[in-house]
Amino acid sequence: MPEIAGRDEFAALIVRTDYADEAAWRAVVAEVTQPWGPGGEYEAWVHLVDDPAWAGAAPDAVLTAVRRDEELSVVFVADSTTMQTARLPLLALDVWCEDEELDPVYYQELVDCPPAREFRTSPAAVHDVHANLSIGNMDFEEFAEAALADPEGILRPTR
Repeated sequence: MPEIAGRDEFAALIVRTDYADEAAWRAVVAEVTQPWGPGGEYEAWVHLVDDPAWAGAAPDAVLTAVRRDEELSVVFVADSTTMQTARLPLLALDVWCEDEELDPVYYQELVDCPPAREFRTSPAAVHDVHANLSIGNMDFEEFAEAALADPEGILRPTR
């Protein structure tokens, strides 16, 4: 996979891996670049990767490529599910990787009940997820649980 360069640490990273529907991609971009927050008070900062070299990339390949960015906690993927679903749900992937030297008790907890590493999110909720994970205000698992609680399994923005 090509290297992702030039991402501002405050910009949410969105990688396009499906190129079957240009109109769907334009709709994702239009939604994710809208101001966000209560009353739309925050500017949307995004780094869009729209390079056909990423076509068909699996989530693990995306994670491997983006883990070089030490400031990144989550990456959003516009995959075939995104492009083929009316709500355009992006795949949110947890970039954080477990250290190999974990406390044995904590390690066993992870083995017994592994944390969620992905969930679907509406483009409008991307900035909430990115901002809160970047500052450590919330954990990835909290967003994943909220997505699972939705009837369609999609995290939606809080308004």
